Amino acid sequence: MIFPENFLWGGATAANQCEGAFNEGGKGDCLSDHLTSGSLNTKRRFTKNIEMGAFYPGHEAVDFYHHYKEDIALFAKMGMKAYRLSITWSRIFPNGDEMEPNEEGLKFYDSVFDECIRYGIEPIVTLMHFDMPYHLFEEYGGFQNRKVIGFFASFAKTVFQRYKGKVHYWLTFNEINFACIPMGNLEILGIYAERTKDYTQPLDDPQKRYQALHHVFLASAKAVEIGHEIDPTNKIGCMISHVTQYPLTPHPEDMLYVQQQDHQFNDFTADVQIRGKYPYYMKRFFDENNINIQWEKGDEGTLKNGCVDFYSFSYYMSNCQSKIKESEEHSAGNLLEGITNPYLESSEWGWQIDPVGLRYTLNKIYDRYAIPIMIVENGLGANDKIENDKTINDGYRIDYLKAHIEQMKEAVKDGVDLIGYTMWTPIDIISSSTGEMKKRYGLIYVDKNDDGTGSFKRIPKRSFYWYKNVIASNGENL
Repeated sequence: MIFPENFLWGGATAANQCEGAFNEGGKGDCLSDHLTSGSLNTKRRFTKNIEMGAFYPGHEAVDFYHHYKEDIALFAKMGMKAYRLSITWSRIFPNGDEMEPNEEGLKFYDSVFDECIRYGIEPIVTLMHFDMPYHLFEEYGGFQNRKVIGFFASFAKTVFQRYKGKVHYWLTFNEINFACIPMGNLEILGIYAERTKDYTQPLDDPQKRYQALHHVFLASAKAVEIGHEIDPTNKIGCMISHVTQYPLTPHPEDMLYVQQQDHQFNDFTADVQIRGKYPYYMKRFFDENNINIQWEKGDEGTLKNGCVDFYSFSYYMSNCQSKIKESEEHSAGNLLEGITNPYLESSEWGWQIDPVGLRYTLNKIYDRYAIPIMIVENGLGANDKIENDKTINDGYRIDYLKAHIEQMKEAVKDGVDLIGYTMWTPIDIISSSTGEMKKRYGLIYVDKNDDGTGSFKRIPKRSFYWYKNVIASNGENL
């Protein structure tokens, strides 16, 4: 066996993309409740008020809130050893700044975790996955305000205490490095500049953005410290969207440019969360961009004492970058666009497929940090077609996952300490980038359409049975 006996095979979802029930169970509004639908060619909109006549797909999503027992039973049938999911902050603290939590929200996740444990599925829980309580955004300006650090710490303490013994693996902030680009202002930091018309291309103030990110680092570190105090056996990780980048040419300027981009997007946030301090290379970046981080007494100690236990990341694709050929054809991607790599194929949404890049990335990460690694997102979005109301032959998804798992094997043989793989996703959910249902990632089909219609019927795809065999053989039978 190449993978360890206790390897965490599983799948991952996000509450804002699957849960639904946006106004049930005492839940308050969160930022993702204010995102309309979109498509490959039409961008989603962020609206401060819920508009009559607009469609907000996250309000119902695939209704995991009412189907979780059925869904978890299917996950168990697939043989999943782990399920990565997120807790909606506003389901626990509807406004985010209350003194007492919402008991109905706490009970819901008690039931979800109990159902997982019943089937021997290990929950891996993300504390914040793009769903800050709307009140914290509106009243405090999100993480621009240091008060929000305390509100997040209170939320973390509440769920660490409540689910002690049920949850052993935690992640603080999903894709925290999203905040290193302007597009991450809203969903990570809770910042939305006035006069912004497109939240994915906001009016950006790097000073405000990086100051808010500093507060997110502190919030994450405080959560780690609290989680370890409440239960020393807790394993708490960071979560990075690793967009692996190659120089388009061997020109030294391209090599240097990619190194700088890699540092600033992929490495910076992990360096802080794992090493407990800001890396050397950010000083020049801050100086040249007139960014002056305001530190308060105790911040250095907080970062140092709140280092994470393991590194988790999403990996979907790679791209190329160039300083000398900036006009080359560009490819789409997860968070970052890049220049098209002529040696790679792309998905129908334009994301380049690079399994070997996953091995390269695993080695790079382990060489840099030498702590356990978990891949918590990896998958293929595709417009799956259902045949005769019962069959979905998604061989292209099997090919994608198989190729990436083969490269995981090679990385483990290289010596990388890889402890888990929760592919994206075990069940169809709404797409974060486009708000569509037809951009499907799941191994289980959900009868739900882009316009919100559908029966919510769950149907295992061909990939469901393939992944079941992968898990049963501990990755040997691909």
